[in-house]
Amino acid sequence: MTQIIQAKDIDLRYLIDRFGIQLVENDQFFREWQDNLPEITDLHKQLLNKVKAGFINVLNYPPMLEDVVKMAVLDPILFIADFYLNPFYVKSEESIDIVTEDEGVIVKGRIDTLILKDQFWVMVIESKRASYSIEEGLAQILAYMLANPHPEKPSFGMITTGGSFIFIKLVKGEIVQYATSKLFAIRNPGNDLYNVFRILKRLSQLVING
Repeated sequence: MTQIIQAKDIDLRYLIDRFGIQLVENDQFFREWQDNLPEITDLHKQLLNKVKAGFINVLNYPPMLEDVVKMAVLDPILFIADFYLNPFYVKSEESIDIVTEDEGVIVKGRIDTLILKDQFWVMVIESKRASYSIEEGLAQILAYMLANPHPEKPSFGMITTGGSFIFIKLVKGEIVQYATSKLFAIRNPGNDLYNVFRILKRLSQLVING
């Protein structure tokens, strides 16, 4: 009998037991987020500075509205990085609701997944509180990446809560392996969105060129 598992019920333990997925901590496995990153123009910097300022302004007026991460952060970055142009496309997967209890208060959130191309996924964790960690979506995005229709090629992903970003690489072989980048945060000094943008552009080049 075929067992149907809902995406919201998938966790890392399930992926380890079912697929033998392994975390790789060797720095050489996922060099794509560090090497050969494209330069960023002054115009891109100006626009990304506005994105950072806009998101911090939103945080100053809680509670955050639903979809604010996509409206204030992700959509502008994807637009600036040309992800709405051919050969990319944006397709939304079914949302996953997440609920936690914090000191007797029910905190609700939502995980949205966008497919930018068959080898590139972006996961957005939304909540009226900016408290959810990227860990909330890691197992779910890995499950989507496992479904890559081109298993001979690596898959890439990004998870964002709006205030933080992390990149993921997954390779399917005799052993399914994945690794993550360091965490980038809007609150860090300077503007980490510069690096997020450069990595997105680098990964898009790899996906396009196959």
